[in-house]
Amino acid sequence: MHTEKTYYEDYQLGATRETVGRTMTETDFVVHAGHTGDFFPHHLDAEFCKTLPFGQRIAHGTMVFSIGIGLTASVINPVAFSYGYDRLRFIRPVFIGDTIHTRVTISEKKPDPKRPGQGQVIERCEIINQKGETVLATDHILLVEMKDAG
Repeated sequence: MHTEKTYYEDYQLGATRETVGRTMTETDFVVHAGHTGDFFPHHLDAEFCKTLPFGQRIAHGTMVFSIGIGLTASVINPVAFSYGYDRLRFIRPVFIGDTIHTRVTISEKKPDPKRPGQGQVIERCEIINQKGETVLATDHILLVEMKDAG
């Protein structure tokens, strides 16, 4: 991980980057359940899940989000910070043994209406499984300093 200043003006619409992959394990399921308190049988009870349409345990959506977004954290930008996420959708299930990675696309830029000298940069984050299917999508909103803000 390294530090790199990327100002609002430096972000290019349509620019994309992809992360490395990460294989989901049973340990991930158990640890996430412990962290969140979500012990629903859909995530942890293999026998119960055999009676459901998918036939196996499905990952917590919040875990897929957390890991998928965590994969994008490769550069520290000291002139930007996360303002939050919009339009979060769990599109397809993720199972033990699936490998996910994240594609980040700069989808929108606009001056921030409340903060002179800052702009909003929207990163469309698509978490993709080993089959090339999007399993989760969300818009990450960054507040980014403009070059002439100082």
